[in-house]
Amino acid sequence: MARNPRKKSVNGIYHIIIRGINRQIIFEDNGDKIQYLKILKRYKEISKYKLYGYCLMDNHIHLLCKETDESISDVVKRISSSYVHWYNAKYERSGHLFEGRFKSETVEDVRYFLTVLRYIHQNPLKAGVSKSVLDCKWTSIREYIDKPNLVDTELALRLFSWDEKKALELFKEYSCELREDNCLEVKNSLKISDHEVLKIMRSLGMPNSSILQQMNKKDRDKLLKKMKEIEGVTIRQVARITGISKSVVQRAK
Repeated sequence: MARNPRKKSVNGIYHIIIRGINRQIIFEDNGDKIQYLKILKRYKEISKYKLYGYCLMDNHIHLLCKETDESISDVVKRISSSYVHWYNAKYERSGHLFEGRFKSETVEDVRYFLTVLRYIHQNPLKAGVSKSVLDCKWTSIREYIDKPNLVDTELALRLFSWDEKKALELFKEYSCELREDNCLEVKNSLKISDHEVLKIMRSLGMPNSSILQQMNKKDRDKLLKKMKEIEGVTIRQVARITGISKSVVQRAK
């Protein structure tokens, strides 16, 4: 069956998700992530695309970018092919690493552009792998706060203010706002019912949410972390069932 054509952005800006085939790990260590960023930079010079934001997770990637000389499909193909070639040589493997077709959504207005950028920068926080949006090592947030090297930061900052200092303060404040932003997501194909999650809670030694809420922070967070790591269980679901706020569940490590 033929695939539906990818929706074309009026202004050329897209939110892109590239993920490992069968949700497999695509970054084994920090060196792999460094190499991927090098490839992003190399093809910025070749393909002339604009990069407004990124997030590298262990098994998927978020990019917010704009096509110019080449289509976004060609740009992603170049970047992915280069990384897979390098990765396969490093780990002495062959074959595919990424899913056959990356996900994308068009970003065609100012409000949604900023929403997607915030969503991308909050991805590690929501996944429970970082405690602060501003300290995430493998997102583009530091390029906005410090000196940009790879990311085109001017557009986003000027949407807040033409005064550089004020723009940065407003940007940081906006980026740290925890919101239920409804953007393109990496969704689990497996879903677990609330009833099953309750059974899992009991198996972990939590007969009910009241006991969990009365535990000391260290022990509580340890159990919340275990629940988040179960495939098919979402942070929102854990928050709903336990009565513990979503932000607390997100930060549990």
